Amino acid sequence: MIESLIVFAVSLLIGALGIYLGAKFIVDAEDYSYAVITALIGAVVWAVVGFFFGWIPLLGPLLVFVAYLAVINARYPGGWVDAAAITIVAWVSVLVVLYVLAVIGVTGFEAVGVPGV
Repeated sequence: MIESLIVFAVSLLIGALGIYLGAKFIVDAEDYSYAVITALIGAVVWAVVGFFFGWIPLLGPLLVFVAYLAVINARYPGGWVDAAAITIVAWVSVLVVLYVLAVIGVTGFEAVGVPGV
């Protein structure tokens, strides 16, 4: 149980780092703790919407992704385009961090708070 909580916390912090970098580059927001909360909310929304709608072919994953974008859009200034850009930067930066950590054997290739990673 403790190990699972540690993995969740580290994954959440890595996911938040991605959101932080995306928000910093796209909308010039520089608050890591705000990114952590955003990642946590995003993960919960992703899980809940995925549970109820994720099973619907084609439409389900799209609804889940739009729900996640809505969280980013609600939490950061700008519009839907900025939210999508923050998400793309977050996704790419988390992939890079996780790849490096996986190569050196520190962690697996997954993070909480950034979908698809």
